[in-house]
Amino acid sequence: MNSHSRWGVGLCSVLMLSGAAFAEKNDEAMIDLAWESGCFNCHDLDKPLLGPAWRDVAERYRDDDEALSRLVVTVRDGGSGNWGEERMTPNRRAAEEEIERLVSWLLSLDARED
Repeated sequence: MNSHSRWGVGLCSVLMLSGAAFAEKNDEAMIDLAWESGCFNCHDLDKPLLGPAWRDVAERYRDDDEALSRLVVTVRDGGSGNWGEERMTPNRRAAEEEIERLVSWLLSLDARED
């Protein structure tokens, strides 16, 4: 392997590792934001509570190009009828940009493993 190839392999390894670290750091930051915003009063990543599990939300809306904008409105203003009888209360703790970041992140979650 020549020096250019070794350098390329090394760079790819560093980028992959830093990408994984960024994802973990981003997950941690988003979970912290969700706690601060009161989301975990009704939701969990993996199991339904008063509201649906976030992984279930991600799975339901995975191929829906308009889900982000609709769900941001639902989180901000509240809503009902999408996941049973329980009404989602409006979230007044988080700014619009934070809600958009949270919803975007939760839509990226992998499906729940049963």
